[in-house]
Amino acid sequence: MTDTIAPAVADPAPPVTDELPLTTAGIRESLLEVYPKKTRRKREKQIVVNAKQASGGGGITVPEIGANSRTIPGIISQRGCCYAGCKGVILGPTRDIVNITHGPIGCGFYSWLTRRNQTHAPTNEHDNFMTYCFSTDMTEENIIFGGEKRLTQAIQEAYDLFQPKAIAVFSTCPVGLIGDDVHQVAAAMKAKLGINVFAFSCEGYRGVSQSAGHHIANNQVFKHVVGEDDTPRGKWSINLLGEYNIGGDAFVIEDLLGRCGIDLVATFSGNSTYDQFANSHMARLNTVMCHRSINYVADMIEKKYGTPWIKVNFIGAKATAKSLRKIAEFFGDRQLIENVERVIGEEYPAVTAALKKYRPRCEGKRAMLFVGGSRAHHYQELFAELGMETIAAGYEFAHRDDYEGRQVLPNIKVDADSRNIEELHVHQDPDKYRPELQDLAGQRETTGYRFKEYDGMMAEMKDQTLIVDDISHWETEKLIQTVKPDIFCAGIKEKYAVQKMGVPCKQLHNYDYGGPYAAFQGAIHFYAEVDRMVNAKVWSFVRPPWENEPVPSATASEIRESEEEER
Repeated sequence: MTDTIAPAVADPAPPVTDELPLTTAGIRESLLEVYPKKTRRKREKQIVVNAKQASGGGGITVPEIGANSRTIPGIISQRGCCYAGCKGVILGPTRDIVNITHGPIGCGFYSWLTRRNQTHAPTNEHDNFMTYCFSTDMTEENIIFGGEKRLTQAIQEAYDLFQPKAIAVFSTCPVGLIGDDVHQVAAAMKAKLGINVFAFSCEGYRGVSQSAGHHIANNQVFKHVVGEDDTPRGKWSINLLGEYNIGGDAFVIEDLLGRCGIDLVATFSGNSTYDQFANSHMARLNTVMCHRSINYVADMIEKKYGTPWIKVNFIGAKATAKSLRKIAEFFGDRQLIENVERVIGEEYPAVTAALKKYRPRCEGKRAMLFVGGSRAHHYQELFAELGMETIAAGYEFAHRDDYEGRQVLPNIKVDADSRNIEELHVHQDPDKYRPELQDLAGQRETTGYRFKEYDGMMAEMKDQTLIVDDISHWETEKLIQTVKPDIFCAGIKEKYAVQKMGVPCKQLHNYDYGGPYAAFQGAIHFYAEVDRMVNAKVWSFVRPPWENEPVPSATASEIRESEEEER
């Protein structure tokens, strides 16, 4: 790829200022030029041109990017809070744990997983609490005099009504501010009720983004649930980490693994159960989908129980086939390898037929992806299969290793925000650690097989593409105005603003009413959906605001002078 991102040929974007050429560097400058000096210095580190360079040994190096830093006040961010990452992402998709939000009703209601996550209970007799919204509904009186008594009552009421296997408690911002000890309340109720009751100090302000909530959730699930059930599992047993069953993705992956004969012990956390978490340490291999949200659990299970982990990706037909083969290669069993090849052979004709239909209609079109987790990376696979090009991408809550790869981990400085999160000191379990799994991993490594690997998003993106961490609303609008992409992938907060600019916006946080998009069947669904969106005629009739009205512009000093004059 050249260093120029050309505007769309059809339905061209508005003209760009004369001072800024349409190069990636020029576009970057157009995003930064409006900021005050202090803000610019910070955003410069988070907006980079992916200038890749060859390194020794045939590898490549990518630029360093600023990530996992606080959003600048006044910038409209895509991010969510620590509570959202803990309750909404990690624990929310587990159907038989009662998840109680300790706080005002708004936090509980807006993290209610109505359409985002799905689950299939085997029968009506099995618990499924995902359709309920549990909250202590704290009032002003509780904020003043404390809410521990109210929390105790809520836990008792939930137990009396539902008799769950476990109850989890999630702290919201006011709980941290007034000092309610949710862990003490949980421990007392665990002793009284005889079920597992545990809590999360996941106040929304505790981290810079929802990533902190992932880490906190992983820690507590590992401490309080993983390792409780030692029931042996099959010889080809795995866990799938970082798959949340958005739009039914986990259903198609589970079906695919089952047809291969792979024993899926637990999914963290889509379509999951308490018992699966409790038994997850008995799997022989951990496979990680969303690196950022779940790599903590993979590392801790390996340290304590000896289970190695690998990075997989079930988004995209080629990536799915590669991941299945990688799992089979780890176990090294001829029968499993044959099973995997048979299933791939059964699935691929439909994929080939779909690509023959949709690729000619989508080839050459351009996408931008600004999504959480690993989705901004993984979904580039699907666009590439359609012949589309990803010209800009970024994460909401990534760390540097998500962009640059895990090799940078030793060089990442632990900042004050990260120290707010408990770091567990994990040691080998004297009774449950399985050295034979590490021996098997060692044997595989001698043949070039890679464990605990993740090269990051930037290594796989083309040279001179644009990388933006924690993109702001201003930057989104400016990017679309300058280089009108054919499709923009983000979340619900951005969807309608983007579409008013005449660009289709595909939600990749909850898929709107679409999905599943995982594995081979999901890829076919995605091809059809993208074809429908990028080739719809309606977008040519949408006129963004800047075509009819001049865009007001002013420097920070001019704004201050204007405000002083008004006063």
